[in-house]
This record gives sequence, C-alpha cells and structure tokens, in this order.
Amino acid sequence: MIIALHKNARTTPAVRAEIAASSEPAHVLAARYGVSPLCVYKWKKREVFTDRSHTAHHLQTTLTPAQEAIVVELRKTLLLPLDDLLAVTREFLCPEASRSGLDRCLRRHGVGNLRALLPPAPKEPGKTFKAYEPGYVHIDVKYLPQMPGESKRRYLFVAIDRATRWVFVAIKTNKSAASARSFLNALAKACPIRISKILTDNGKEFTDRLFASREKQPSGNHEFDLLCKELAIEHRLTQPRTPRTNGMVERFNGRIADVLRTHRFINQEDLDATLLRYVHLYNQQLPQSALKSQTPMQTMKQWYKSHPQLFHRRPYDRPGCD
Repeated sequence: MIIALHKNARTTPAVRAEIAASSEPAHVLAARYGVSPLCVYKWKKREVFTDRSHTAHHLQTTLTPAQEAIVVELRKTLLLPLDDLLAVTREFLCPEASRSGLDRCLRRHGVGNLRALLPPAPKEPGKTFKAYEPGYVHIDVKYLPQMPGESKRRYLFVAIDRATRWVFVAIKTNKSAASARSFLNALAKACPIRISKILTDNGKEFTDRLFASREKQPSGNHEFDLLCKELAIEHRLTQPRTPRTNGMVERFNGRIADVLRTHRFINQEDLDATLLRYVHLYNQQLPQSALKSQTPMQTMKQWYKSHPQLFHRRPYDRPGCD
C-alpha cells in the first residue's frame, strides 16, 4: 500500500491512530514518538489520520465570480491575448486586476492556452500526380551506405513508372553520365512499357542543361540526352532545388531508406540481394493505395489488356519471360 505523506511528516497514519487512541499524557506520547505536544493534541482531535490537502480553501483574487465569468467569456468570444484582455478588464471590470492574477483565472477555467481556442486551420488537400498513361518514368539516384571492405560508396539508380508504380533499380559504382546511360539502356530492355517521357533532376549524370547556372550552355552531346533521343524518349527536367517535383521516386527512396535502416547487412552481396529482393516484392506482392489496393504488376497487366499499344511486349510476373 502506497501512503502519500507530507515531506516533513514525522508520523505515519498508524502512529497517529495510536496517539489518538492512547490515554497517556501528551508529554509522554510526544517523547515516545519524537513529536511536539501540540502535534499530539492535533491528532487526538482528528478522526481521519491522513494528510489533508494544502490547497487554499479560498483563492486570493481581486475578481468576483461574476467578473471571472465575464473575463472567460471575453476570452472565448473575442480570442483576446492576455495583455489586451488585461487592459479591457482594468478599464471596465476591475482596476486592481493584476496580470498574473488574470492569467491564473484563465488557467483555472481552462482557457489559458489561446492557441487551443483558435479554430483549426483547414488542411490543404495533398496534391496528387497528374494522371498519365504508362510510359512516364521518374528517375533518381540514391546513395548507399559504405560497407566494410569498400573503398567508396556506391549508388542506387531508381526508376518508377508514374501510372503503374512499377520500379526498376540498378546499383552502380559511380553516378557518372556513363552509369546513367547504362541504367537507361537496362531500363528500356527490362520495362515492358514503351517509355515516352523521363523526368530527372539536373544532376551532371543526367544532363548538362544546367538551369541553376545561366553562364553555361548545353553542349547537346550529353550521353544520357543522346540516348533518350535514340530511344525516342522525351527527357524532362525538374526545376532546381525542387525535389518535390520528382516526389514519386523520392517516396520510393524513403522506402529504401527504411529497409537500409531496419536491416543489418553482413557484406556488400547481402545488401545488394536485399534491395533487389525488396524491389521484386514491391512490384509483385505489395498492394498500393494509389493503385486501388493492387500491386504494380497487376496494374500493368490491366493496362496491357485495355491499351496494348502502350507496350512493346506482354508483362510477365517472372523476369526473363518474353
């Protein structure tokens, strides 16, 4: 049993009950229990032997109950800050009202926090991506953690189709233009969809059309841009310093970050196998709310049934089928 005693209490409820029930003189009980005779007399008059509340029975306030009711109503109705409410109170209700006393009054009546009284601001609805047919692909690069035995970090190239959420990844030792070109080649071969548009940031691996530096002019000979022209793909770029424009692939990168944070990898091969296994699981078995609780592969097959002209081959569940 937990007994709540005052920090300076020298007796317990059981001792107090013994004092009240004893017929011995007060000075004898005081010497026995190490208290004063006044303490003995106090407990002899009591019938309940627990500590009483030390809260004041009467609050020292300059406002009457009627004035407090008016102050609270003004607070709720006009949403006045404390200083403004104090000026109104002193002008029309009680000239002797203090700022601290008014603040305690508001807190007692549950209106001390002005922000809690303000109406909640309407949340802006989240902007959805514009509906596109399959073939609009977002591409980005994510750093991978450096594993023991590696001399430098590697990079994960990620591509995701806007309509089907189908994902393709490849791990590269660098993020050069040659790596980006190699990734796009592999993507074009692996993706059953005819890729019509690609959205990337302004990284040097993707383009030399540097919007952030007007002094430099595009050469027109960037490897990634040239390959896009060969494949008849429109290469679009995001505005500088606006990663939300490429938010779809950024969201998937967040999933990859969760995988990296919640797994312990033995070596580089273990990391690579885990990422590839997760991407396969994502495409084949993880339903997406944006796809009406279907997987990317199920959505891709539905698009193939209704719009086969958007595909250059039939999508299969297993890689290597053609």
